[in-house]
Amino acid sequence: MKQINQYVDNVKKQLSSVKKTPVTPETIGVVDEVKDGIVTIRGLQSIGYGDLIVFENNEQAMVIDMLEDSVGAIVLGNYLGITAGQLVRPTGKTLSIPVSDQLLGRVIDPLVRPVDGLQPIKTDTYYFIERSAPGIVQRQSVSVPLQTGTKAIDALIPIGRGQRELIIGDRGTGKTTLAIDAILNQTKGDVICIYCAIGQKNSKVASVVNLLKKNNAIDYTIVVKASASDPVTLQYIAPYSATAMAEYFMDKEKDVLIIYDDLSKHAWAYRQISLVLRRPAGREAYPGDVFYLHSRLLERSARLNDKNGGGSITSLPIIETLENDVSAYIPTNVISITDGQIYLEADLFNAGIRPAINVGRSVSRVGSAAQTKAMKQVAGKLKLDLAQYRELSAFSQFESDLDEETKKLLNRGAKVTQILKQKQNHPYTLSTQVAVIWAATKGYLDDLAIDKITLFEQNYLQDLQTRGKALLVEIEKEKKVSEALEKKLEPIVKENVAELMQEEKA
Repeated sequence: MKQINQYVDNVKKQLSSVKKTPVTPETIGVVDEVKDGIVTIRGLQSIGYGDLIVFENNEQAMVIDMLEDSVGAIVLGNYLGITAGQLVRPTGKTLSIPVSDQLLGRVIDPLVRPVDGLQPIKTDTYYFIERSAPGIVQRQSVSVPLQTGTKAIDALIPIGRGQRELIIGDRGTGKTTLAIDAILNQTKGDVICIYCAIGQKNSKVASVVNLLKKNNAIDYTIVVKASASDPVTLQYIAPYSATAMAEYFMDKEKDVLIIYDDLSKHAWAYRQISLVLRRPAGREAYPGDVFYLHSRLLERSARLNDKNGGGSITSLPIIETLENDVSAYIPTNVISITDGQIYLEADLFNAGIRPAINVGRSVSRVGSAAQTKAMKQVAGKLKLDLAQYRELSAFSQFESDLDEETKKLLNRGAKVTQILKQKQNHPYTLSTQVAVIWAATKGYLDDLAIDKITLFEQNYLQDLQTRGKALLVEIEKEKKVSEALEKKLEPIVKENVAELMQEEKA
């Protein structure tokens, strides 16, 4: 306190034109040490968690650590100009970011500074980056589907608006691809998308932005970038900042899809900050509150009831595992927070099954409540076929003499597995998904050679786009498969199967 008192008179002169906070020994601090963007400050006795403070060189920081005689803060700009002994004063504000419809189509950093070379965002509306999650009274159950365009997900692991579904798997198994395909599939919809890149390479973020532009998806998407080359302080606040943007649109009664890519690197950034702040290290060197780090983030995803506008935030957090170890600390933490997980397996990926979704270890805790009637009609049989196939295939390799019923189940399962394969960045509409899965589950593909399944799908969908256009429109509109519709689909399927079988015989 003696050191602070010596500076009070000088500070009063420096800040005589500023009328934000009374200048007293309780409100002024002195920088004790600076390490990697983390500043320890003596004084600031009246400060609170999350408050903004400003240094003599006008750089700002956010308070994230409060001890008996000091506080810790993360610098939000260039920390190289901050030195021990500099004065610090509170601003009387909590960290917030500007939000508006101008964010759509932009690539920005977590503080909403443009990184796409375009004009800065100008708005008078600000949202706190940290906000309490909606209470249970403000929410309603998840029942409206969010179509991802991936057959295996929409049929077997459905995602609803307001749900939190984890995408988990080893490096290079297609996690980001699944998430980006979900964004691409919203082209004709009413969903605003946010892609939050945490600790990713600049080249990866650039390729994602180019892909969104190429597919005309950038117009309804916001890209929040805190890459590996950015300070860990920005990587730490990035998902909270992105969620504040999502809350702005949710409060405007809109539906939002947000991708956190990925929360493993977010946890690494927080661990680095915590170790510099000398917080006690626990399991795998993470501090004890790392669970709370992600729970307070993901709990903000919800579907509001009609009284509160009916908007929603659907989140798809991504977690990277090492050697398929889902029992590691961070993966188990996030699994327990989310409403299910899509598990991508390296062995399946290497075997050519893409997307490499392990259906047995993937689950959606919302289930068929987030499916249209049409998808429920065709997917119910699909789940049964795959479950029986998985159970029997493990034993079939040891048994040479199989009965006809078992052979039939194995054949059907193999065809269904093949039909669920999908090209990257090639999302399917609801109607095409239903038409393809219906053909497989009804057994029309049982006699077709497995290497002809992909060709059948291409020919079948081309056929539907020409002479069966009205059938696809009917599925999209009615969202159910009637008997009359089945009778119209049946000849188209049979003709395409017969054509391929004739070619095979020839």
